[in-house]
Amino acid sequence: MSDSPNLAIVAASMLRAQRVRRPRPHGDATVDHGDLQPVLHDLATGGISSLRENREQLEAYRDRLGDEDPDRMPAAEALSFWINLYNAGALHAAARALEDGASTVFRVPGAFTRTWAFVEGEALSLDDIEHGKVRRFGDPRIHAALVCGSISCPTLRYEPYTGKNLDTQLDDQMRTFLAMGGAQLDRVDNRISLSRIFLWYGRDFTRPDAMPAMTPASAARVRDTVAWWLPADDRDYVWDREPEVDFMPYDWGLACSVA
Repeated sequence: MSDSPNLAIVAASMLRAQRVRRPRPHGDATVDHGDLQPVLHDLATGGISSLRENREQLEAYRDRLGDEDPDRMPAAEALSFWINLYNAGALHAAARALEDGASTVFRVPGAFTRTWAFVEGEALSLDDIEHGKVRRFGDPRIHAALVCGSISCPTLRYEPYTGKNLDTQLDDQMRTFLAMGGAQLDRVDNRISLSRIFLWYGRDFTRPDAMPAMTPASAARVRDTVAWWLPADDRDYVWDREPEVDFMPYDWGLACSVA
């Protein structure tokens, strides 16, 4: 089995995810994500090996969320619900990879395509949650919030996402992801290297109203959009000098960390 995802399987799974129920948040309900906090704390202090002891905690958290109806929540609360549920599943997949001695979550059969949770009776894989739920909220910053248990993916926050803090949390995630290697600006050669996430999901950033997008976007437009979350002097440089763009290789090696 490969250490990287099979692109044909990924594409098919993304298409299947379009058949899940579209989120329709409209109420005022809230949900407590406190059960996820100890897992994040243990990961921050004890490293990825702590996930082995927290599998049951992640499963209990998942099962409790399965009894909630995110469509009865405000949009920000519902989006927080789906992001946290997805990340809990990615951490669970990483724990399984550790137990199997696997070098990547992609050596765990069906890590992203098999059912991870039941929410309001709907069976959902991680791909279903990402592409059928989370991306349908039309906020491209989620790509800095979702993790996949790999070296090149964004780091986790020390705290779960919450409806009341979500906008600030997502903005902070974008800035942190770029600052920690997601964007590398070389002024000498007038070049900017971006995470491959911005190649795969570039149109989500340039056309968030069309999320989830399946077609690529021009590198220049992606660069200029992503520059919003760079420090002010770097942002101004990018918009003024229009550096050449390349996309960095993606390391799928097993890793989970908390910034």
